Amino acid sequence: MLVSNNSYVPPQFFILNGIPGLERVHVWLSLPFCTMYIISLVGNLGLVYLIHHEESLHRPMYLFLAMLSLIDLLTCTTTLPNALCIFWFRLKEIDFNACLVQMFFVHGFTGVESGVLMLMALDRYVAICYPLRYATILTNPVIAKAGLATFLRGVLLMIPFPFLVKRLPFCQSNVISHTYCDHMSVVKLSCASIKINVIYGLLVALLIGVFDIFCISVSYTMILRAVVSLSSTDARQKAFGTCTAHISAIIITYVPAFFTFFTHRFGEHTIPPSLHIIVANLYLLLPPTLNPIVYGVKTKQIRDNVIKLLRGE
Repeated sequence: MLVSNNSYVPPQFFILNGIPGLERVHVWLSLPFCTMYIISLVGNLGLVYLIHHEESLHRPMYLFLAMLSLIDLLTCTTTLPNALCIFWFRLKEIDFNACLVQMFFVHGFTGVESGVLMLMALDRYVAICYPLRYATILTNPVIAKAGLATFLRGVLLMIPFPFLVKRLPFCQSNVISHTYCDHMSVVKLSCASIKINVIYGLLVALLIGVFDIFCISVSYTMILRAVVSLSSTDARQKAFGTCTAHISAIIITYVPAFFTFFTHRFGEHTIPPSLHIIVANLYLLLPPTLNPIVYGVKTKQIRDNVIKLLRGE
């Protein structure tokens, strides 16, 4: 907003326009979104309770899974209730500072989620490559410190984002074609250079996304070498079978994340905006919805404990 003496003040609010081009079917789109959100709440809360309740699940793999479930819950709760308000009640206005807070938490939690997936890959590496030392390497204090370091990395690297946005002048439109405040969607409304924002965004993507994917890739390369060297076919299948749920979680998380990241920077004029926004929402909603299902189906210990709990044993 332009004021006297060529100075600027930030807008009082933004308007989140939902999914562009699909405004007429917002109510219908809300049904799968709401269903997935309910599934994610029930699934992740149930998973955290199960891991807390069952002593047999007080092991590194499941403690990391509990961290992932908590982060997934926080991530989708940061955006989905707001999106449903847009779809159902057309409550599109969001205060400028509230938008910055939402942006911080969205990017902070997704950064932490990526770090937890990386820790889970390291957990599988230690479990398969050093099975006899597994319990002594990944002790509860080590797990707590690793989780805290991952959380602090995700939060601290995201702190500059709100301040980098707040310094920008917004002298044109205040309409964001999105269901939540995403960093790139907000800064593109500015009438000044956003070069610093873009460079810092790429730096954060390098320090979090690229670093985590590198660690995951190295971990699974070492795991594959260790599994192939096993003489027994059953032993190879059992060892790699413990990784299938985690590999599924990686695919569910990173595929829509990469699509969203590259569309913002390179595919803005080739990818339909409606498709981009839908995938951006699925990026935050698919992992919380599917991870509990995947781990419940793929992991025998969780499956058996769920059945035992349902039977009241």
